[in-house]
Amino acid sequence: MVHLSSVRYVAPEARAGEYPFSIPLVRSLESLALEAPVTILVGENGSGKSTLLEALAVAAGCVGIGSESLVTDRTLVHARDLARCLRLGWQKRTHRGFFLRAEDFFAFCNRMNDLRAEMLANLQATDEAYADRSVLARQLARGVFVKSLGAMEKRYGQDLHARSHGESFLQLFQARFTPRGFYILDEPEAPLSPTRQLALIAMMREMVEQECQFIMATHSPILMAFPGAAIYSCDDTPVRRVAYADLEHVQVTRDFLNNPDSFLRRL
Repeated sequence: MVHLSSVRYVAPEARAGEYPFSIPLVRSLESLALEAPVTILVGENGSGKSTLLEALAVAAGCVGIGSESLVTDRTLVHARDLARCLRLGWQKRTHRGFFLRAEDFFAFCNRMNDLRAEMLANLQATDEAYADRSVLARQLARGVFVKSLGAMEKRYGQDLHARSHGESFLQLFQARFTPRGFYILDEPEAPLSPTRQLALIAMMREMVEQECQFIMATHSPILMAFPGAAIYSCDDTPVRRVAYADLEHVQVTRDFLNNPDSFLRRL
């Protein structure tokens, strides 16, 4: 299912020389057709793919994972400037889904653990306040905290920090993926081993079957191999669609794995 079908850029002439409008990727961007349920942006560091992804998330009104509102997040000042110049074409508007940058994940874990600690503290305070009351009165007072704590632990587990980074990351995806959702992911491979990246692909395939759409920036040849994904090179201006086998990421990785010594000798 394709919810967002097109992105059009209207350049602000008066600010053409300012960042982020000066990025070659942005300067050359006119329109981008999103024809597949999974769109992947690839390119070297500094190509502008993450900036474009952040602006797209702001323009689409996505919920951020691990960060404050995208409207007030100080790290997204330039993304909000660019977002005002994007015109989105929706085939079927959805407000489900989220925007996730790999670096926001620890903030999300900390926020969940702080919330859990607060609920536990409220339970203890309630027990102390109702120590001389009936069991029924104490149970009723504890009810709202017990219910909220149980729902959170059922969804995310007791402690995301207690698991490996990769396991917690996948637990987050599993807990937050919903049918007919729209997801923007910036380098989700960062905490994931190759095996865990394959697990993420499996989750995404399942969600695509439930009418979800993904737009993702990645350096991972594994994630780039998602079946049927539309891959766009942000190293080219204007951005263009490329085949998986033609990607430099794929070619370099394949050549290195076939003969690592030949690469390492030249370092």
